[in-house]
Amino acid sequence: MEQYDLLYRLYEDSEAETLRELQNFVDLFPPVDSRIALDYWQDASDELEARKDEIRSSFAAGKTYAEIAARATRDQTFTALDLHSKYGRAVNALVLDVDETLRSAGRTDNEIPRDTLHLLTEFHEAGVPIVICTGQTLENVKGFTIQGLGNELVHSGTVSIVYEAGTGVFTPGHGSTTKQLLYEELDEAVREVFSEVRSRVLPQAPDDLRESVHLQGNEFNITLKPNFDIGSDPAAEVIDRGLVYLVDLLGGAVAAAVEGVDVDDGEEWSRAYYAAADPEVADVLAAEGAAPESEADDVPDEVSALFDRIDVAYYHADAAEIGSLELNKPNGVRAALDVLDVTDPFVLVMGDSKSDLRVMEWADEADAGIAAAPEHASEDVLAHVRDTDELVYDRGDAASMLRIAYVLNLLDER
Repeated sequence: MEQYDLLYRLYEDSEAETLRELQNFVDLFPPVDSRIALDYWQDASDELEARKDEIRSSFAAGKTYAEIAARATRDQTFTALDLHSKYGRAVNALVLDVDETLRSAGRTDNEIPRDTLHLLTEFHEAGVPIVICTGQTLENVKGFTIQGLGNELVHSGTVSIVYEAGTGVFTPGHGSTTKQLLYEELDEAVREVFSEVRSRVLPQAPDDLRESVHLQGNEFNITLKPNFDIGSDPAAEVIDRGLVYLVDLLGGAVAAAVEGVDVDDGEEWSRAYYAAADPEVADVLAAEGAAPESEADDVPDEVSALFDRIDVAYYHADAAEIGSLELNKPNGVRAALDVLDVTDPFVLVMGDSKSDLRVMEWADEADAGIAAAPEHASEDVLAHVRDTDELVYDRGDAASMLRIAYVLNLLDER
């Protein structure tokens, strides 16, 4: 209660909003070649320090409280206090999805905002490792990460990139473990299935479907995306049809990879297995007139064992995909944390999709962290986040969650 009262007094007695505005200006002031502008920046910096000095002299933990007031709103600070009361730990690594998490096509013009990037550098300077966890290729994510955070930070040895949803992990500055190709651990049967599906997915698609979708992903993550605005009715229609097509294609490939079974039964087995595994998939299959006539228990054990290793994911009006369950974000994150020598993780996981949900669930089940998501995340993700710590933030405003985590760490230092 003493901590609560002190923080309450901090926001009652100090002009915290002005303090934050000054801090943001000093932190984010663009590089300019103007004496007048630089003088203005210096005046703001001097005023910021003067206001912080007042807080430093008013509280026993004044240095910490001055930083808290300059970095976070009252609500953000008390959220951080609640988290610290619940877990009693600081965040010792960030695990961050990129698209629609750190940046948003609908709110930030698909750029990571400057305040978010600056907060990431603040965590870096505080010694908190950063794991970028994305479905994108390594080349893409390295490019915008270096552009946003700088080459020196990315190659500092405390930044890791889990790319292509767990296919590989790239951690610069770690010698032989700098690049880990996790797909090399897959056996031949799984490789054959994905090779077969990828080779057939577009060439053998019905003409109307092939003209309405495009292919994303990698060798072990095959994703159909709509050639329409995500969330629109045409996108919903084509992704529903695409899901049925992928499920059937996968069934044929799995049956062909298992000796002694009838390949013609593969589609029915696949529909039965994945309908039983995911109610959303079952609903789409039923709506498309493709509901299975058999039960998951009717699938031969050898076929079911291979299905057990392959995921089918559905995102309404957004994507239909299959991926290897052995090449996933949780396994990639664990590999990254191992290289970064985070032996007792308590991470902040931020993401919006079902692949991010698996990382969140791992962190929850292992008592290894907390989860946050933007308000437009998938329903499953939002349900998990609301059931744990209710850390939901506005679209494009990842900085608000990073500020909460930053204050959590400041409180833990006291």
